[in-house]
Amino acid sequence: MKLMSRIKRFGAANKSSVTLPVTIAPVAEPASLKSQEIYKVISEEIKKNNQEDLSADMVKEDNLAADGADEEMLGTNGVEDKLTERRDEVKFIKGDQKNGDAKIDIGNLNGGKQAFTGMSKEELMKYANDPFWVRLRWIFFVAFWAIWVGMLVGAVLIIIGAPKCAAPQPLPWYKRGLHAKYGNMDAAKPEDVLAAKKLSAAGAIYELPAALTYDIKKPEVEAQIKRLIELYKLSDVKIILDVTPNFVSNNSELWKEALAQKEKRDAFVWVSGGGSEPPNNWKKVGGDTSAWEKVDGSYVLSQFQPGNYDLKMNSTLVRREFGGVLKHLVGLGVEGFRLKNTKFFLISNNLADEEISQTPKDMNLVAKDYGFYLHTRTTFQSGLGDVLYDYLGIVKNASADTFLSVAEDLIRPESYILSKSGGALGIDLPMYGEFVKTLSSSNTQGKLQQQLQQTYMDTFNNSWLQWNFDNVYVDTRSHASSLALFMSLLSGVPVVSVDSIEYRNVSEATYKQIEQLRLSPSFMHGEINVYEGNQLIAYTRIKSGSPGYFVIFNPTDVPRLGNFTADHMLPDKMTVSYFSENYNSHENVPKVSQSNKVNLKELQMAPHSTLILTYVPVKTE
Repeated sequence: MKLMSRIKRFGAANKSSVTLPVTIAPVAEPASLKSQEIYKVISEEIKKNNQEDLSADMVKEDNLAADGADEEMLGTNGVEDKLTERRDEVKFIKGDQKNGDAKIDIGNLNGGKQAFTGMSKEELMKYANDPFWVRLRWIFFVAFWAIWVGMLVGAVLIIIGAPKCAAPQPLPWYKRGLHAKYGNMDAAKPEDVLAAKKLSAAGAIYELPAALTYDIKKPEVEAQIKRLIELYKLSDVKIILDVTPNFVSNNSELWKEALAQKEKRDAFVWVSGGGSEPPNNWKKVGGDTSAWEKVDGSYVLSQFQPGNYDLKMNSTLVRREFGGVLKHLVGLGVEGFRLKNTKFFLISNNLADEEISQTPKDMNLVAKDYGFYLHTRTTFQSGLGDVLYDYLGIVKNASADTFLSVAEDLIRPESYILSKSGGALGIDLPMYGEFVKTLSSSNTQGKLQQQLQQTYMDTFNNSWLQWNFDNVYVDTRSHASSLALFMSLLSGVPVVSVDSIEYRNVSEATYKQIEQLRLSPSFMHGEINVYEGNQLIAYTRIKSGSPGYFVIFNPTDVPRLGNFTADHMLPDKMTVSYFSENYNSHENVPKVSQSNKVNLKELQMAPHSTLILTYVPVKTE
């Protein structure tokens, strides 16, 4: 009875204005007696309700006014269509076999569309072992892990194959150590090796006499060169030769061939059929006589000593001849070349007169003197950088560790630029500027920072310079060790003559310190920044991941307090690394020692001395 009451209440709550028939879905009769009884009771009750609803509808239909209200209420199709729109199902679902319970599903009494419900677990389990779904699951399983493994392998391959940041390469030997400079190679002796070791030198420079430049294949000349190479064989010092290639003597084979064969005369500045006067007003270098010599009715250029004739360095004949000289010397064991007289290298065939200088160095000069002219026709000719680079290529092809440079100041570095390089020079290790001379002067007048920066700018900030210690003033007040320490951490190579003040007055221990400093990453690959304050000059050498160096030099006669920390992002305290040999010999200046901390704001720099400090660069936000 309780079950019937629930059914009636449920039907009443969902009863609309028109009672709809309920269709009983055909189901199997319940097996148990109790279920059969319930089944009969419910069936009779549903039939009775349907009959009562139909009777009520018929009565209501008779009482309605014939004004079309029924159409409005039931729609255009009337009661029959409305009744056919709703068919509610009652389903009997077999329950527990033991107690005879049954479940009743009346369906959707509201008449709307049935909401979607997923498959139950029992329904899904019917397909668990279906071959199609088993195969599909395996396909997805294998595909997932194959993709996952492929991604993992791909990531590993990307890591392995990615280009690695190459470790900075050590500087080549000719940029690392100092270079010891000697005289002619025929004067080389065993003591030279000891002098090079004291300097911790990487190279030893000797001069090849100009008359022998194109005669190196002669047995006696070749024997001299081999003896020099053998002298340094057991050391790490490389042999560097100063070579003069721009003229030959009248005893050379090249000159003799030119006299015998006209086609060989292209190697020289040769003017055939000259008259009684020279072709132009060119003078011998440093002299007051004509630079032209008359040979068999022709004029040949001879700017240097009589009997020596200038070569056109871009001539095919000269390139082949001098290129063969360089390759032969490399084969004998020479590993560096410094060319002399490069500003006099002749390239152009323009034989116009030299212009008169408006500001001659000596006002007493007359028109016949060499210094009276500008020499724009005979020096620093256009294309000089390209010609030198051609010879540099010959040297590098013979041996990649060999270098080619100059033995004198460039004076006009713009003339040595390659025509299609964007600023690169045609040589290694240029020598330029008078910074060493200014540094050793007793009156710097605060020009040091400006001159050093200008020196680097004039060589296009991409050059490793030669610092010529022969430019140090003989009467300098600065201690030789202070100049050596300060110059040795600048970008470049100090060239020290073994008979100079610097060599004699600097201890071997200081040169050992310089060697260690020049092997550090901060020197070899670090940036350089120059500072000046209170007449002191200083610079930093910094490379990420390595301790920075701060080098200070006092060129004055009195102690100086230099506060470099305020505007330059430098730490207040630094560690003493090295100092010049004269540093602790001055009164009223606090003594320093290695590994001690000093406060940069309170540091008193001793006169004419150098201090090298180490520090950790300050990080900027």
